[in-house]
Amino acid sequence: MFKNNMGGMDRGIRAIVGIILLALYFMGTLTGALGWVALIVGIVMLATAVIGWCPAYVPFGIKTCRTQ
Repeated sequence: MFKNNMGGMDRGIRAIVGIILLALYFMGTLTGALGWVALIVGIVMLATAVIGWCPAYVPFGIKTCRTQ
């Protein structure tokens, strides 16, 4: 469906940051509007890391994966 446009390092960093943001939200460290932002950004970062495709890269033609 989508061609991967993220490399392994990019995916790993996104996954770690996503998990940290989700943990901060669920542990109650971040609350209110900042908590909601952390939740949404964490979900998006983790999802893009899992599928290996970032929609924000497409308009700029960015690819961090190896070309095939």
